[in-house]
Amino acid sequence: MLTFRHFIGGAPCDSVDGATLPVYEPATGAQYAIVADGSQADIDAAARAAAAAFPAWSALPAAERASHLNAVADAIERRAVEFAAAESRDTGKPVALARGMDIARAVVNCRFFAAAITQFSSESHTGPGTLNYTLREPHGVVGCITPWNLPLLLFTWKIAPALAAGNCVVAKPSELTPATASMFADACAEAGLPAGVLNVVHGQGPRAGQALVEHPGITAISFTGGTATGTRLAATAAPLLKKLSLELGGKNPNIVFADCDFERAVADSVRAAFLNQGQICLCGSRVYVERALYPRFRDAFVAGAKALTVGDPADGNDLGALTSGAHLDKVLAAIETARTEGGTVLAGGERVRPAGRCADGWFVAPTVIEGLPLDCRTNQEEIFGPVVTLAPFDTEAEAVALANGTRYGLVATVWTRDLDRAHRVSRALSAGIVWVNCWMVRDLRTPFGGVKASGVGREGGLEALRFFTEPRNICIRIAGESE
Repeated sequence: MLTFRHFIGGAPCDSVDGATLPVYEPATGAQYAIVADGSQADIDAAARAAAAAFPAWSALPAAERASHLNAVADAIERRAVEFAAAESRDTGKPVALARGMDIARAVVNCRFFAAAITQFSSESHTGPGTLNYTLREPHGVVGCITPWNLPLLLFTWKIAPALAAGNCVVAKPSELTPATASMFADACAEAGLPAGVLNVVHGQGPRAGQALVEHPGITAISFTGGTATGTRLAATAAPLLKKLSLELGGKNPNIVFADCDFERAVADSVRAAFLNQGQICLCGSRVYVERALYPRFRDAFVAGAKALTVGDPADGNDLGALTSGAHLDKVLAAIETARTEGGTVLAGGERVRPAGRCADGWFVAPTVIEGLPLDCRTNQEEIFGPVVTLAPFDTEAEAVALANGTRYGLVATVWTRDLDRAHRVSRALSAGIVWVNCWMVRDLRTPFGGVKASGVGREGGLEALRFFTEPRNICIRIAGESE
């Protein structure tokens, strides 16, 4: 039985009250580890360690902080196979996906923000008799809260820019997937990151997460997770006047016009629906197809879904297990809701029980449903699993109305060869990101985030560095010049 401990002040430690939680392997449904269950006392200890480390860390030249981040990236790369195996075991995702996406992007995140901070510039403005210039200074101690679907990828997506900008961090990963967060802390120690610069407190949201948001010594919070949790977090943080970045849920539309590159649109739409068992906030869970193409597209899409293999994440399957038993129950309940709403299940719709060690794992077949109206629960609520709905549309205006017809606005995808239509529709969509003739193509220099119930603020590139710094304008009068 493995044990995952907090990492505070440069060293692993148990919870002050000794509390722990079980950790399960989704592929088998069996417990394989325990993790420390943090409380306010542990958050206090982490915040004190971070505050003590802040003066020296923030005083380092940007190039030296960048060197530390690159050393951390090196440490992850040296153990990439081990990291991928741990991520797969913890989340249920295929080990090849963990290696090629999660761990690879964690390395890139560290290297990207190491480079970005050395190019991060401030502004100056000259006027009659004055010179204004703006400093960008770190906040001090910041909090980073990350979910269970892409544990190390999203952990580093927040921690890397926070550290690059000169902050010290108290981070809380999901208690469901603590393995790679603990390994990342070890990699930071191995790379020589000064003690207290990064602190990791494991535990549950209502206990450790709430204490992190409420802590008076933590001035900014970056959170990725569900919209309901983000709403509660914002209600707590707003009266405390903390700076917030919220990357929340999505119910993302995928619009396919009849003039699309058919083979690519089908292949990428299947991938967008089911990658990581549909447990990515960017997944295209509502597919709208121009009516003239709909029968052909539907048949090809269903065939693509049925061709995906589901099973042991270590055996090269396309889909692994959902990350928790509770989430399995939620996804299966959502499929039953779709049936009661009048939806027709074209593929999947049931739990999968692979032979051997994974017979009791939390697997669901890729599920395709048609025949549902926009206003039903299935099309309005985020399921966050391998479940997608298909529906036809007749006009461009109808496609846009369907796409915009939920409270979410994270991403959207458009498939068309018509350049004018691509620009026109992209501008009309209520989404923070629109992909045209592709899906989940990420340039880390670009802003990342959503509108409406999908979040507040942006991450990525300079947006992340701006979030993790505070601007201070300095105005100097220049004697002898006309004013």
